[in-house]
Amino acid sequence: MKLAVISTATNPFALVVSKNGVFKTIPGVPTLTQALQMRMSDLKVAIEKDAGNVVTGELVPPVAPETEVWGAGVTYLRSRDARKEESDTPDVYQRVYEADRPELFFKATCRRTVGNGDPIGIRYDSEASVPEPEVAIVVNKFREIIGFSICNDMTARTIEGENPLYLPQAKSYLGSTSLGPDITLSWLAPSAADMSIHAEIKRGSAIVWQADTALSGLNRTLPDLVDYLFRCQTFPDGVILSTGTGIIPPLEFITKEGDVITITVNGLGVLSNPVVTISADVNEAI
Repeated sequence: MKLAVISTATNPFALVVSKNGVFKTIPGVPTLTQALQMRMSDLKVAIEKDAGNVVTGELVPPVAPETEVWGAGVTYLRSRDARKEESDTPDVYQRVYEADRPELFFKATCRRTVGNGDPIGIRYDSEASVPEPEVAIVVNKFREIIGFSICNDMTARTIEGENPLYLPQAKSYLGSTSLGPDITLSWLAPSAADMSIHAEIKRGSAIVWQADTALSGLNRTLPDLVDYLFRCQTFPDGVILSTGTGIIPPLEFITKEGDVITITVNGLGVLSNPVVTISADVNEAI
């Protein structure tokens, strides 16, 4: 049993319980926003009542129009090393890895987020871009982690490497975030030690890169990340926080249009996206 967001004839962001391929509504909880405005104990009761109606619709990213997606950086040793390799100012990544305060950044809104099977973007003006396979936590307004999802935090590696102050341009652009396929409820999710992460990139029929890690490799606790995220902030509609990556392609690797990026997390599912290039005039094109 999982939470999912589907697009129906009457609600483009309908929150449902997904079980064995069947979608059922949650009475009184029509969207993810409403769910994240509730205490987790109350949400659990609403879900386990199993009183909703069976509905049909298209699976979409597990977000709502009000959803903010944030990211955490340099939370794994591999991430620290990769950032130092690609940066003209490597010391800053060593310092943030060792610091009490984590690196947190705004990543995406609903409009910039794609779901399973949708195209994910690489910037035309970055010579090299890479996927960052991550576990995302879904947090309600009371700072409770109600569930987990899979995130691909695409990064314009060339742009961030030029200057860390370019981070917003490297991280937050149209199609820069993939999330899904759904939300595994925290009380049904595997432990961090069992949440293994496998990622691969296919180019045609060939696997051109693959790697593995686990959520247990995180050098910070999830409550610690949530605590810092909520400092001097308010999230009345909840928030999704991608917790950082422990696997990044080597420095010489370049993601290309047409590649297919697939992330598998034990207990959470599979998130797969073909790659497209985001052009300079995408605003005019849309």
